Amino acid sequence: MTPSRLPSPSSQICAPDRLLPLDPTARAVARRLYDSVANLPIISPHGHTDPRWYAENAAFPDPAKLFVVPDHYVFRMLYSQGVRMENLGVPTRDGAPVETDPRAIWRRFAAHYHLFRGTPTRLWLDHAFAALFGLDERLSADNADAVYERIAAALALPAYRPRALFETFGIEVIATTEGALDDLSCHAELGRSGWGGRVVTTYRPDAVVDPEFEGFRGNLIRFGELTGEDTATWTGYLAAHRQRRAFFRDHGATASDHGHPSARTADLDPVEADRLFRIVSGGQPSPEQADLFRGQMLTEMARMSLDDGLVLQIHPGSRRNHNAGIFARFGRDMGADIPGPTDYVAALKPLLDAVGNEPSLTIILFTLDETAYSRELAPLAGHYPALRLGPPWWFFDSVEGMKRFKSQAIETAGFCNTVGFNDDTRAFPSIPARHDVARRVDCAHLAELVGDGRLDEDEAQELAVDLAYRLAKEAYRL
Repeated sequence: MTPSRLPSPSSQICAPDRLLPLDPTARAVARRLYDSVANLPIISPHGHTDPRWYAENAAFPDPAKLFVVPDHYVFRMLYSQGVRMENLGVPTRDGAPVETDPRAIWRRFAAHYHLFRGTPTRLWLDHAFAALFGLDERLSADNADAVYERIAAALALPAYRPRALFETFGIEVIATTEGALDDLSCHAELGRSGWGGRVVTTYRPDAVVDPEFEGFRGNLIRFGELTGEDTATWTGYLAAHRQRRAFFRDHGATASDHGHPSARTADLDPVEADRLFRIVSGGQPSPEQADLFRGQMLTEMARMSLDDGLVLQIHPGSRRNHNAGIFARFGRDMGADIPGPTDYVAALKPLLDAVGNEPSLTIILFTLDETAYSRELAPLAGHYPALRLGPPWWFFDSVEGMKRFKSQAIETAGFCNTVGFNDDTRAFPSIPARHDVARRVDCAHLAELVGDGRLDEDEAQELAVDLAYRLAKEAYRL
């Protein structure tokens, strides 16, 4: 069984015209637009796939470890319906026993597949099952074992190893995300391998920027050891960031990424910044001091970006680790991060006053607060040269989420003040599925604009290519 490049599978579980308009005239336009972009290369400028997959190129171990155990989109839904995460093989922080039989995990997953009806996860999974493994019937408890056997047999073949799938998926470049303390050994190994696939890293310094991140003081010490800088001082701490950013750039990084609870920024004078750093690095700052420091560091990172060219991504508004019991037992990124309201106009003003008018700087804003689209984000990106809007993210990387973004943001910001699509995923098989969904939704939207006279079809054609390929490649300097 050899996969072929099928970004748009057609089967019983993947209707050929899914997500395109119902009106026959609009559907015909959307189909023409979609056919022109369906097979464009994938630019994946921000995600969380494991660089070890590409460096080692080992076979994926089994269907459960590929589709269930590492994917919080999957296990959070089952957990919400009473399935224990231990029974899905999710590892605990203390090494306590969890289910290790991949067939048992897969059967539980299949028995609960109905929970994903109407969700983007269902679209992504069905696409992967049909395109990669040729499945033409919906996963269920009845066919769980047969589907497991089919997928497991395929995963044993060379054509299903990470590098081969990278090429099958048509990925031109993918960016992983590593912390400031990572040695990037997998990226170094990739560089020595001679393989032609382009995998770059992204600088994610939250562990040494957020005073409320677990182990922050110890992380600062390690930061100093890695760089040889005195990270007990403000100037040494900033120098350490500059050094690590250069190290990441040497391993292909074109962007940094910052996941803060708020979008707050600050621009303190050097004396105030030094005083604040001494407080947060000394331990137990107040919540206000921690938030102010994170805000100061966004402005500092923006200034560094003016020097080294890294694109600055801001992912604010997630109330991370909301479920204290799950965090204590399983750790971070376990499906318990919850969106919260986010201010942008006032919060970003110190940063924008400092660098917002710099056309050589690119700051990409994301949101988990959809109420900010038309009121704040679109007007900001429609004015400041440094700002661009990231695509609907996380909970809103969905058909209806994409539609809401387009209806609320594009009229004010325009298409070219967005950055197209990125998949932001840990689940490797979902990458072509996610891009396919985005391309279909984009083409459906553009067809509606053609139908009511707001665009000519040749303009829609250009925009379809922009949204699927060009905007992301240019915004992320790839």
